[in-house]
Amino acid sequence: MSRRITATIHPEALQHNLQQARAAIPESTRLVAVIKANGYGHGLIPVAHALHQADLYAVGCLDEALQLRQAAISKQILLLEGFEGGDELQAVAALDLETVLHSEQQWQLLQATVLKSAVTIWLKIDSGMHRLGFSPQRAEALLPQLQAHPSVERVVLISHFANADQPDHPLNQQQQHCFERCCSGGGAAEVPRSLANSAALLGIKSSHYQWVRPGIMLYGGSPFTARSAASLNLRPAMTLQAPLIAVKQLKAGERVGYGSTWSPTRESRLGVVAIGYGHGYPRQLPTGTPLLLRGQRVPLVGRVSMDMVTVDITDIEAAAVGDPVTLWGEGLPADEIAQQAGTLCYELFCQLSSRVEREMR
Repeated sequence: MSRRITATIHPEALQHNLQQARAAIPESTRLVAVIKANGYGHGLIPVAHALHQADLYAVGCLDEALQLRQAAISKQILLLEGFEGGDELQAVAALDLETVLHSEQQWQLLQATVLKSAVTIWLKIDSGMHRLGFSPQRAEALLPQLQAHPSVERVVLISHFANADQPDHPLNQQQQHCFERCCSGGGAAEVPRSLANSAALLGIKSSHYQWVRPGIMLYGGSPFTARSAASLNLRPAMTLQAPLIAVKQLKAGERVGYGSTWSPTRESRLGVVAIGYGHGYPRQLPTGTPLLLRGQRVPLVGRVSMDMVTVDITDIEAAAVGDPVTLWGEGLPADEIAQQAGTLCYELFCQLSSRVEREMR
């Protein structure tokens, strides 16, 4: 029987965070729940069910949309990276999906393909991030052609901030002005728009327009480096836990783990926890990174191994083999662990391997 390393997903936290997003936007603004990358590692289908009050789901690719349709989820779905090839474009229509259009190749395919039903196109404008999208000048020329195309039901204009996690960054204002100027003449001014991700939803109120696209905030992560999720009234949607599988007595000066990088300065108790980088727990985490055991913080000591980490449990006398240890979750924000690892909680969630069992509770 394998040891259970679990990522417990909390649907009530997902729903609470969705409500916080709703509360931050105008009543008339509609909300896209971004659930790509397997629901940011939380599980695509369970997350979709928990966030059923969103107006639309956004995924990265057709495969994710197909999983949702196969699970009998009928809500509208947006493909953020659009379609590849004529077969995928036909599937967009057949599955009643909406799609981003971001390249000339996609536009040529749309012109050359006869669809059984018209689709909604989200025309991607490169407002300054220089990743996906048409130049503002090309988008202005393309918009009336899309509006007149028989396979296009309606058009939404979409772009993406590069620095929304820094609300005062000067490029945010430049991007927003570029986005507003693009396709602003005549009837084009009435075309719905979408620019705000989680950070912009919370920090750049003028960018809400007709659609917002929260992602990380739905999972209880802060989109800002300088503000905690708790300060934004967001709740962690995942609790990652693994069992304590051994307790050892150490003398002062004895060495622990690969490289023998840590040794206690006093007689100590060492706990071994059954999780490591083979489960997606970051190998680069340094000594001192906190874990939770019996409601108290204990420090990681030594290097993270493939299947194990070691913690100093000297000050928790009751700690025993079989105790669950929390790697992140309630009382230990994933943002804090990500900071220790020099990354973002997005990566922590998404890199959890299939060896971690997801469960809803």
